[in-house]
Amino acid sequence: MSKWVYTFGDGKAEGRADMRNLLGGKGANLAEMANLGLPVPPGLSITTEVCTYFYQNGCKYPAELTAQVEAGVHHVEQIVGAKFGDASNPLLVSVRSGARVSMPGMMDTVLNLGLNDVTVKGLAAQSGDDRFAYDSYRRFIQMYSDVVLGVDHYLFEEILEEHKNEKGVVLDTELAAEDWKIIAGLFKQKAEEELGRPFPQDVNEQLWGAIGAVFSSWQVDRAKVYRRLHNIPEDWGTAVSVQAMVFGNMGDDSATGVAFTRDPSTGENAFYGEYLVNAQGEDVVAGIRTPQNLTTVARLAAGSDKPSMEEVMPEVFGQLADVFRKLEAHYRDMQDIEFTVQKSKLWVLQTRSGKRTAKAALKIAVDMAADGVITQNEALLRVDPAALDQLLHPTLDPDAPRDVLTKGLPASPGAASGIVVFDSDEAEKLAQEGKGVILVRIETSPEDIHGMHAARGILTSRGGMTSHAAVVARGMGRPCVSGAGTLYINMKEAEMSCGGRTVKKGEVITIDGSTGEVMIGAVPTVQPELAGDFAILMAWADAARRLKVRANAETPLDARTAREFGAEGIGLCRTEHMFFDTDRIIAVRQMILAEDEAGRRAALAKILPMQRKDFVDLFEIMDGLPVTVRLLDPPLHEFLPREDHEFAEVAKDIGVDVATLRKRAGELHEFNPMLGHRGCRLGISYPEIYEMQARAIAEAAVEVSQKSGATVVPEIMIPLVATKKELSILKARVVAEVEAVCQEKGHKLSYLIGTMIELPRAALQAGDIAEEAEFFSFGTNDLTQTTFGLSRDDSGRFLEDYLRAGIFERDPFVSLDQAGVGELVEIGTTRGRKTRPDLKVGICGEHGGDPDSIDFCERIDLDYVSCSPYRVPIARLAAAQAALRRSNVAQAKDTE
Repeated sequence: MSKWVYTFGDGKAEGRADMRNLLGGKGANLAEMANLGLPVPPGLSITTEVCTYFYQNGCKYPAELTAQVEAGVHHVEQIVGAKFGDASNPLLVSVRSGARVSMPGMMDTVLNLGLNDVTVKGLAAQSGDDRFAYDSYRRFIQMYSDVVLGVDHYLFEEILEEHKNEKGVVLDTELAAEDWKIIAGLFKQKAEEELGRPFPQDVNEQLWGAIGAVFSSWQVDRAKVYRRLHNIPEDWGTAVSVQAMVFGNMGDDSATGVAFTRDPSTGENAFYGEYLVNAQGEDVVAGIRTPQNLTTVARLAAGSDKPSMEEVMPEVFGQLADVFRKLEAHYRDMQDIEFTVQKSKLWVLQTRSGKRTAKAALKIAVDMAADGVITQNEALLRVDPAALDQLLHPTLDPDAPRDVLTKGLPASPGAASGIVVFDSDEAEKLAQEGKGVILVRIETSPEDIHGMHAARGILTSRGGMTSHAAVVARGMGRPCVSGAGTLYINMKEAEMSCGGRTVKKGEVITIDGSTGEVMIGAVPTVQPELAGDFAILMAWADAARRLKVRANAETPLDARTAREFGAEGIGLCRTEHMFFDTDRIIAVRQMILAEDEAGRRAALAKILPMQRKDFVDLFEIMDGLPVTVRLLDPPLHEFLPREDHEFAEVAKDIGVDVATLRKRAGELHEFNPMLGHRGCRLGISYPEIYEMQARAIAEAAVEVSQKSGATVVPEIMIPLVATKKELSILKARVVAEVEAVCQEKGHKLSYLIGTMIELPRAALQAGDIAEEAEFFSFGTNDLTQTTFGLSRDDSGRFLEDYLRAGIFERDPFVSLDQAGVGELVEIGTTRGRKTRPDLKVGICGEHGGDPDSIDFCERIDLDYVSCSPYRVPIARLAAAQAALRRSNVAQAKDTE
């Protein structure tokens, strides 16, 4: 019989930490903490395999599950000394989700399950506190109605707010037992009114309803979006944890909180967290009440007059600190811990590796390696390469004037400016239109995930440093200011106000997630400093990796940025970008409109010195590093005007009439230019274009070599080759031009001539093509387009449908399709090297900055990847991780 349920509690467990694929991260860690003897409330975990079974069998459970869950509940009853559904001594449980990896707030939770009109009286008698019992009951009714029964939670919030207004109180804690009895009754009435049936009183019905809701929440939109953003496979499923309730809302000697063993924003080795007296965990993460600091040091730094837990509950805090140290030492990583204090007794509800900013990730990894807790290689594997993006962009200029509107909590570092938007759907829509937005909410919820991802930054008026907004923003790398309590947000009028000043939707603000400041208008930025922990980790990465990392760059600014970020050359210089400069576009258009070769050569002679200067700049900046120059690639019509007024201006500039210009533009029009007269086909039709570019490259290389003494080895790349013959014809012309320059200058030049593989035929014929090519650069952007038959410019209209339907796990233009496009890359590499063993091979599409794609490049032995300048550090770290994983796999095989 299959085992679907694993129990834990009372110092032992059936599971272990290494069973997270089966028990989910939460279940595996609960089992591990129980085995360590930590104070964990007993419970049971329903495995991820049940979730898989559930969806594969029409939302039905395995036949054996009911009996195994009943046995698990009985196990909990024996440890706690209470009985589920008992009138006088009721056991209450929480039901939570637990995927393999943390998905904070994305799936559903139910607390206080097991309460009904009978058991609530037993809980009141047992605890001697009617207020606590009915507070717990009203919480359960609201949460269960929302999560399981589909009744909107705001309906209950309206009832609660109306009652507080009638009583003249502000805080929930000011309400008495009789108030909660009344509210619980009103909540049940509202549920029945919305559902058309009474709120369920059968505790077993409640339990299975909650279990079903957790499994169902795996497929809600917010969870799907989160999985897609974080590349979590759909078939992993979630586990369900059913755990005995402990109560932080039993009075002033009870509390609940969330804590990190180190600061998740900075990485400082100091306890970091928040707590609430007389509250349950949802109060902290949902931002319903503003929590208090865990430590006195943090309280003083925040300027808070509310006492820290260290001051209010010193003995419990000491126990909690011991738990922090024990868990961090055991897991050898910063931990994110949820805890509850019930009548001065500490209970640990969860631990997991804490989400952290890139800055914190670097510091924690480097510090732990320096302390000998982990190795340098482990430190490299701990940092998410994509998260480095947080460190590579400008921050606010500290000397720039700031018009500060208000100040909240510095929940996620970094800074951003944008127009104010109050709705997540609108934030997503405007971001898709290319506008920068700041999402402003009273508090965020999991339903806001798409808007948070689309926004440049997030601002909330409620919530603390561990609220939903703070945790999710840190994980996404978005700046966030939370708990800006002086900010009044009027959602109906789409405006916010503070201190007599009002900011409306569409106006620009700036937020600084490192200081908590909210400013009116845009604030200038400064470039980041890439020193300290960043430099240390990058040095370790460079020592560990095999793949070289180059940059896609054609301007001096991009080239310098790439060098500063550690690029080892230019892997793609797109010469067409140089043609669009205002001082040369006229000559380019004259060349296109010329009636014959003589006219084209006359125009190209004007462009030659400009191109030569471009290449001189690049060769000087790269100082002897390889520079791969792609000869002209796009169709010529892209250089011609489109609008009427542009036609008039161009006709005047180049001395032709508008009719002639329009006629030539019409002749160049193509129905599908991506598959048209472009790339090497231009070189075949107009060889003088490639000859001019080859001369410019050669003259620049000679000039720089003679001036500085540096060895300049240009790599001249002929694009869109489909046949060996194309390359043979164009290579001969390029070689002739380069050799002519060498003879004229009296300088011997080393250079390579290769091709960009961006057509399936070229990959399949790579063996023949390699007889002419000295290097291959896979243009994976176009290879993806031609393999799938997808236009990158147009597929955005329907690609989301493919992702939502699970046809594509990831956007193939973001992460390389390893099964299809990747196989063509591997075939091309293998066949090319069979012909030419020393063939240099790399990729130069944007996939060159994607960690998963880089891992693939390592596994098939490419020589380098090339990406945009700002992604160079990401690629360096990803390449190191890929090499380490490959080495670990090889060592494991050797051990076997």
